[in-house]
Amino acid sequence: MRGKQTPMTVISSRRTEPPRHRAAPREHRRRGGRRRGRGVRAGLAACLALLVLAGAGAGWLYLKLDGDISTFDSGGLSDDRPGAGSSKGENVLVIGSDTRTGGNEALGGGDKDDVGRSDTAFLLHVYADHRHAVAVSIPRDTLVTIPPCRLPDGTWTKAQPDTMFNAAYSVGQTAKGNPACTQNTVEQLTGMRVDHTVVVDFKGFARLTDVVGGVRVCLPQDVYENDLDPHLTAPGKLLFHKGEQTVSGQKALDYVRIRHGIGDGSDIGRIKRQQAFVASLLKEVKSKGLTPTRLLPLAEAATKSLTVDPGLGSADKLISFAMSLKDIDLHDTKFVTLPWRYEGSRVAIVQPDADDLWAALRADRTIDGKDAGGKKTGASGSAAPVSPTPVSGEGIDVAVYNGTSVPGLAARAAAALTSDGFTVTGTATASAQDHTTTLVEYGPGLEDRARTVAAAFPGAELQPVTRSGISVVLGQSYADTPAASASASASPTPTPTPTPTAVPSEVADGARSADENPCSDLTYG
Repeated sequence: MRGKQTPMTVISSRRTEPPRHRAAPREHRRRGGRRRGRGVRAGLAACLALLVLAGAGAGWLYLKLDGDISTFDSGGLSDDRPGAGSSKGENVLVIGSDTRTGGNEALGGGDKDDVGRSDTAFLLHVYADHRHAVAVSIPRDTLVTIPPCRLPDGTWTKAQPDTMFNAAYSVGQTAKGNPACTQNTVEQLTGMRVDHTVVVDFKGFARLTDVVGGVRVCLPQDVYENDLDPHLTAPGKLLFHKGEQTVSGQKALDYVRIRHGIGDGSDIGRIKRQQAFVASLLKEVKSKGLTPTRLLPLAEAATKSLTVDPGLGSADKLISFAMSLKDIDLHDTKFVTLPWRYEGSRVAIVQPDADDLWAALRADRTIDGKDAGGKKTGASGSAAPVSPTPVSGEGIDVAVYNGTSVPGLAARAAAALTSDGFTVTGTATASAQDHTTTLVEYGPGLEDRARTVAAAFPGAELQPVTRSGISVVLGQSYADTPAASASASASPTPTPTPTPTAVPSEVADGARSADENPCSDLTYG
């Protein structure tokens, strides 16, 4: 869907006039001497947080936990999002935040008033059969296009091409970070809708590893203080001895943060160790089970460390979602890394392998090519239908505005228009969200073209305006009709899209299962 649309450089404010350019973002540069890697710890906690909540289905926990859950403002999410049917399974974006507030500054150094950053992120794809899952790590230095994102003053940035992925979380330069911007970036990168976003701070990570009783890890060599902090001129004290051992709390934080003194010293190598850590952590929880005595402190630690999207913003919603994950077997929980290569000191995405990976996940194909899907339905519980009337929009430019409170409607209409040959010049939210009927507004001399646009929206009304161009302001009538679909063309014999048989072999060969030995396949240390 997204690949066929005209790329947007700017998204307008909530208005029906043509989009205006928004303020350009401030530059996001690291401070000299700042310790890197603080955020890597937090993202690892989310898997455990969701897993322990999966055992917390008892009603006696709801009241206790409800007040501990924080949510982020979803107003920063793009209106130009992949449709709800863009993949069969569910997608959860996990972000590790290195916020310096709330006691987190004591665990990792840095300034209390520092800008919120994230050095760890992965997209967890839960297959529609709820028996398989795969976590795709996205290296922080990956060069991507960060789409328009909202700033604290309500304006929006311009798209930022060739920008490091982790810069998305810092857009706006606030201590709490910008999870909505990271979600926008992941959705544009993958073409899949992110159903939920979970942010975890590393104070919560430390507490979780303490409560679970520690995690088994493996090191190929002794590790000293200057391996953790390369600015030290002497080795310092011994932090970890060679071989397998159990770590928790601060020791767990130190382990997942090590980069320079182990393996090849790269962030990619550290991702390998982080994946092994999460796998070992999940295995620990599964093996011990969760009794009521142990459950409450685990669930409390999980919820106190989480910031989630509004869709998970209460204990019953969060626990209900987590419960859907409890039957996923360790062997069928996989960890992979987005196909990458070095580009100077940065990381570039390898194509077409990356697109093939996302396509396989959209089709719910497992690492070995099995179909782990079913039919994912939309919010109404039924599959998204297609447009009933064939329309040819070749040579016609149109902007699309959502005049309702239904999220993502403009993106769905834009996809349908694009599939019919129209050129969509932009999508945004209209100044009012109370439109009952779809309007097709057209400038002087464009009535004939406007009628062609209106034909794609049964029941739409034509309205001449003084400004140039053609705009569609979507009404509730479009939201309520089966034609409101991002499914594409109305052609009676659409060309079938080839179904991928598996993820690319290079990705599959490097996959780790959650049931593997912590010392196995640690190529980078």
